[in-house]
Amino acid sequence: MTLFFALLKLVAGFVLLMWSADRLVAGASALARILGVPSLIIGLTIMGFGTSAPEIVVSGLASFNSLPSLAIGNVVGSNIANIGLVLGLSALIYPLDLTPATLYRTMPVLALSMLAALLLMLDMTLGRVDGLILIALLIVMMGVAVFRTLHGGGHRPASTGLIDEEPAEMATGPALAWVLVGLVTLSLSAHVLVDGAVDLARIAGVSEAVIGLTIVALGTSLPETAAAIACAIKREDELIIGNAIGSNIFNTLGVLGIAALVRPMPVEPVLVTRDTVAMWAVFLLLAGLAWRRGGHGHINRVTALVLLVFYLGYQALVVTQGLSTH
Repeated sequence: MTLFFALLKLVAGFVLLMWSADRLVAGASALARILGVPSLIIGLTIMGFGTSAPEIVVSGLASFNSLPSLAIGNVVGSNIANIGLVLGLSALIYPLDLTPATLYRTMPVLALSMLAALLLMLDMTLGRVDGLILIALLIVMMGVAVFRTLHGGGHRPASTGLIDEEPAEMATGPALAWVLVGLVTLSLSAHVLVDGAVDLARIAGVSEAVIGLTIVALGTSLPETAAAIACAIKREDELIIGNAIGSNIFNTLGVLGIAALVRPMPVEPVLVTRDTVAMWAVFLLLAGLAWRRGGHGHINRVTALVLLVFYLGYQALVVTQGLSTH
């Protein structure tokens, strides 16, 4: 009976996740059309924060319950999944173009975010002062990113593909309503799905450390995955990239910052020596393979496959080492 309910949670969570991701994309793209806001900004702010809500809830609760490795592992594992799994799957469906703004502005912001988190973790603790620093950096970085994109020139308003997809009669009220419904349902469905996954892991006798870096990280990254796949089907490059990179910025600064504010957290050494190194490795892999001389970057299907293989290899490493020490 326990196994049945765990599987039921997984299926129900996944179905709700896909539906809510589609509604979030519809509402966000309609807002971009109505307000004349660039799709990249919608991805970095509304979708980036909204799809990071599961990480905020999970890591915040884990920190409150004195499970620091689960809280930090969820963030690091989700960041790796957002690049290796989310961008990998999306680019397999539809190869992605990276605008110069993404290559030279947004990705450096993510690199600075990860560097700040790494430096604060080197003393093997994340205290409340560290949390305040991370949240302050998030506010500054997101403010600068939004300002520069809105006032830097050369950006298009909303994507033509999504303008064509959304009915012209969708007003601001319904668009906002769908965004709110999507955000709320994403968080609830991710919670249900993760509950089912954790139940299954406990039935199988897997340690909580492995759960944090694999099942929980994957579960809380599913909103990003679902939203990105929905965007890939609509061929909306900027929303996909903005969603993945924006979520990683929110995870690194916002989620870790909130978790550290809830309760100071000791950092398990392996999270720095193995998992944070893996997070940097997949980011540098993406940057190196996507870079093209002449401005625009490109994630083709070969690059997508490399990212997916890296993600799967990392997951296998974590599970193998976790089982050997359990």
